[in-house]
Amino acid sequence: MGTLSARSIVAGYSAADEVLKGVDLEVHPGEIVCIIGPNGAGKSTLLKAIAGLLRPSQGHVELQGADITGLAARDISRRGLAYVPRAIYLLATMALTENLKTGDDSEREGTVMAIAVAVTRFPILAENRRHAARGLSGGERQMLAMAMALMVEPAVLLLDEPSAGLSPLAAEKLFESIVAIHESGVSIALVEQNANEALAISDRAYILVDGRNSRTGNAKELAEDPEIRRIFLGG
Repeated sequence: MGTLSARSIVAGYSAADEVLKGVDLEVHPGEIVCIIGPNGAGKSTLLKAIAGLLRPSQGHVELQGADITGLAARDISRRGLAYVPRAIYLLATMALTENLKTGDDSEREGTVMAIAVAVTRFPILAENRRHAARGLSGGERQMLAMAMALMVEPAVLLLDEPSAGLSPLAAEKLFESIVAIHESGVSIALVEQNANEALAISDRAYILVDGRNSRTGNAKELAEDPEIRRIFLGG
């Protein structure tokens, strides 16, 4: 099970656009950690900075105790961190198995076995493994994206708003899949607008406001906090 540490991360999309203003995040072995907060708080930016898609101007990131700050996204992935973005890119006309192959660019001998393991995690994908990706529902597309990320056998998985745009039933199934991935030995950091569901499946939570850490603690305790409920959970 993986460990991830991001300390004092400052990052943005230009020198004048400092979205993150010294954010900390810790994911301990075997944890699901959720990151919630208002729109524009920097939640997705934090995941991009950790995954190597955005270079922090200050701070550092460690994966499994090794410094990965500033490494290219591909190199970070090969070290055991997988990232599923909010905008999913699939080969729409290709079969699910062909999409899964793109999740592992290492050309290792175990790719076929990795595909078998990936579809086993998601029964709906196993049933449609030879169908084109364009025929999938929103929830199925998200599950395929997670399966692609798992092809590298990551120690830590980053998920950016996986339930966005899904029906309540599809979101419920998706969260069940996230829990199953966690139980298989993968540590997870999860950005979610569906804060109630995210807190329900998480061990710990971070609340970001205006690019800074606002609150952190046990997810269940934060979910029961009257102030947190009023501001972030709709009551």
